[in-house]
Amino acid sequence: SAEAYLRGGGLWVAAGAAVAAMTATFGLEKELHVLGGLLALFGVTQLLAGWRRRGGGATGGLVEILDDVFAMPATMRQLAVVQFFTWFGLFAMWIFTTAAVTRWHFGTDDPTAPAYGAGADLVGLLFGVYNGVAALAAFAIPPVAARIGRRACHMINLALGGAGLIGIVLIRDPAWLWLPMIGVGIAWASILSIPYAMLSRVLPARKMGVYMGIFNIFIVMPQLVAATILGLLLKQFFDGAAIAALAIGGASLLIAAAAMALVKAPDEA
Repeated sequence: SAEAYLRGGGLWVAAGAAVAAMTATFGLEKELHVLGGLLALFGVTQLLAGWRRRGGGATGGLVEILDDVFAMPATMRQLAVVQFFTWFGLFAMWIFTTAAVTRWHFGTDDPTAPAYGAGADLVGLLFGVYNGVAALAAFAIPPVAARIGRRACHMINLALGGAGLIGIVLIRDPAWLWLPMIGVGIAWASILSIPYAMLSRVLPARKMGVYMGIFNIFIVMPQLVAATILGLLLKQFFDGAAIAALAIGGASLLIAAAAMALVKAPDEA
C-alpha cells in the first residue's frame, strides 16, 4: 500500500542518514557513506512509489518492481539470504587473498620484495586451481544433487568453500595451500548453478525475467557492503591484517551454508 511504502521509505532514509551521521561524527571510514547512501536511495525509491500510488492512476514500472520485490516467493527470500553471505565471502576472497598470502605466508607486504612476487604468483596459481576444480565439479554436482537433493548438496558445498577459506588461514606452509582451494572450487561450481535451478522452480513464468534480475541484486549488494565495511573491520579489530578477511569470508560462507538449511525447496519439502 501507499502508506506502507511511505512508512518504510521514511525508515530507510532515516537509517541511511544515521549511518552518514555516525560516519562523520566518529570519523569512521569514508566508504561507509556509500552504505548510508544505498540505504537512503532504497528509502527514496519507496517514497516515490508511495507518492505515485497515493496519487492514483497508472503506477508505472517503479511501483511494479517494488511490488515484486516485496512479494518475492518465500523460497526466493530464503535464497536471497544465502546469496548475500555467499557473495560477501567470495568478495572477501577476491579482494584480500593476495595481500593475505603475501603477508601471512611469505612475510612481506612490500610489492617490490621478491617474496611478495612469489606470493602473488602463488595466488594466481591457487585461483587457477579453484577454477579448474569448479569445471570438474560442475559435472559431478547434478548427479549428487539428484541423489541427496539440491538443498543438501548446496549446503555441503558452501560449507566446503567456507572451510577452504579458513584453511588458508590455518595452513602455514604455502606448498599446501592448493588443498583448501579444492573446497572453494566445489563451492564456486555450486554457487553458479544450484541457486538458479532452485529458483526457477518457484517463480511464475510471466515474472521469471523480473525476478531473476531482482535475484542478481543479491549478488551486487553484498559486494558493495563488503567493499564498504571489510576495510573498516580489519582496521578496527584486526590491526589491518588481510588474513582476517579470509577468516571472515570463510565464516560468511559457513553462515550461508547454515542459512541454506532453512530454505524450503518445494520438490524436497
